[in-house]
Amino acid sequence: MDNVRRIPPRSNAVNDEAPDALARTPHDAEAENLVAGAIMHSAQAYTDCAQVIGRDDIYQPAIRLIWDTVAGMVAAGQDPHPVLVRAEIDKLGQLRIVDGGALIDRLGTEYITAPMAPTFAERIAETARERRYDEHSTALKAAVLRKATGDELAEIVAAFQQAEQLRESTGHGPSHLTAALLDWDAFFVTDFGAIQLLPGKLMGPGQQITVVGDGKAGKSLFVQEWMWRMATGQPFLGDAPQPPVRVLYLDAENGQEQVQERFLSFGGGLGRMGELRYASFPPVRPLDTAGGGVDLLALAKATAAEVVVIDTVSRFISGPENDADTWLSLYRHTLLPLKRARISSVRLDHFGKDRDRGGRGSSAKTQDVDHVWELSAQGGGALTLKRTHTRTGIGPDHFALLRQARRDGDNWTPGGTRHVLMTWEEEPTGLATVPGTVEHIIATLDAAGVPADAGNRIARQTLADRGVPGGNEKVAEAVRRRKARATTPAPDVSGERSGDPAQQRFPETFPGTHPRNDETAGQTFPGNVAETPGTPSVPPVPPSKGGNGEGTPETPDDGSPLCAICDQPLTGYRLHRGYDTHLGCDPATGSHPNRPTDNVPAPEED
Repeated sequence: MDNVRRIPPRSNAVNDEAPDALARTPHDAEAENLVAGAIMHSAQAYTDCAQVIGRDDIYQPAIRLIWDTVAGMVAAGQDPHPVLVRAEIDKLGQLRIVDGGALIDRLGTEYITAPMAPTFAERIAETARERRYDEHSTALKAAVLRKATGDELAEIVAAFQQAEQLRESTGHGPSHLTAALLDWDAFFVTDFGAIQLLPGKLMGPGQQITVVGDGKAGKSLFVQEWMWRMATGQPFLGDAPQPPVRVLYLDAENGQEQVQERFLSFGGGLGRMGELRYASFPPVRPLDTAGGGVDLLALAKATAAEVVVIDTVSRFISGPENDADTWLSLYRHTLLPLKRARISSVRLDHFGKDRDRGGRGSSAKTQDVDHVWELSAQGGGALTLKRTHTRTGIGPDHFALLRQARRDGDNWTPGGTRHVLMTWEEEPTGLATVPGTVEHIIATLDAAGVPADAGNRIARQTLADRGVPGGNEKVAEAVRRRKARATTPAPDVSGERSGDPAQQRFPETFPGTHPRNDETAGQTFPGNVAETPGTPSVPPVPPSKGGNGEGTPETPDDGSPLCAICDQPLTGYRLHRGYDTHLGCDPATGSHPNRPTDNVPAPEED
């Protein structure tokens, strides 16, 4: 029967193929056995290895059972030992999985030291990664065989990539879970009330806030200056200077030309940016996806950021703004990992159509932040910053601000832009804020602490020291009024603005919001370069209309201040807000050819 071809038995073909198929599955049996032996003798070995691998990284079922058993003992505060591990597995009725206990006996006698265990855990993690890619390729081949569409194949690839990225951004094993458990001894000896708020007092370390406002309210300008001062250790909004804070700013709103112009106007520049790291239109994936969260957390870790700014949040999401799931996904994938890492975050947002309802889109966006601050422009550079939602109640709830800036031709003066506080307690109001009036002289003498019964000579000397002019008749009238009220209670006044003499004007718009070569018309407001905490400046005091300060009578008038250009009485809001010119006479807005800036000091260096 030599002409008959012999066919091998079918069963033998299967048996020969099975071992080869098993061998082709990526895994490291030696490393798994050594790690299992080490963790059965040391809780520290288990804790160190759990930082590198999880139970799903272990391929052999018997080793995975040992891992789970030791994990339960460590979580219960019990030191592991091979005898105890065998007893626990026996209680579960799964001793057969570990060869009736023989595997535990063998691994328990042939084990490595605890410090060596993490090295072999890294080998397990690497082969586990190879195994996942192998399984992914098998899934793709299976999808191709069943005639899957291109979109279906793309979804399989995207799901695998997101799962891998999520693994990189989260811990392994239960150690990262048990780390969240509070240590009561340390917890109750911590004085959380003594925790230092970040510069500006708008948030604390590790907190997350939203700054919401109209599209042209200047949210970016405000936050950019805030972050620059925080990163350079400078004071902000009257707060005391603190050590520089590492800041990561993600900007998908402002072009690089605007960014440069603004930071120069703050006083920044080469060698003056401190710990600020600025990502202009960063190519991160949407932050409401796992991939985007991984990108941002990796960038934050690479820069060692303590504060992350997202400007504007709607530019960094892929889901609909009105869908609550979009904001829940943003929190789960991005904000929660930042909060867990004690990294503060500031996200900028726009008002919706109904500004009384706050930010645009779903109300779910305000549920995961510690504070919501609303920035509103009041005109003339005046701003209000109001906290509408808070989880802690720590810090102020309201700020009255003044945006100051000044121009140098077509450009903004370096160091001439800033936001300062307007204080509202114990300040004069009405005519007391208008230079050249008796009320203003009285307010100046009161602020200087001059006694109420002081005479004309002391009053004139005090006014001269402060550069406040006043004719003899007005000074005498002010002295008479102060003496008359010496025996009567002072009125309870609350007011608007007051402060130091102004040194410059600024338009209502601000750096980066208008064409560079156009002079934008706007209201004039005081401003100076020096960083003076407290109240903002008042307009320049016009010269007295008559008198030489030595007894020459002044031309009588009705007490109303006059325009510094046309000498006609000021009326309306130009009077009550402290302007020294009519709107039509102002060189920045009217037709007067000459701008009175001869006495304006040169810009100071920041």
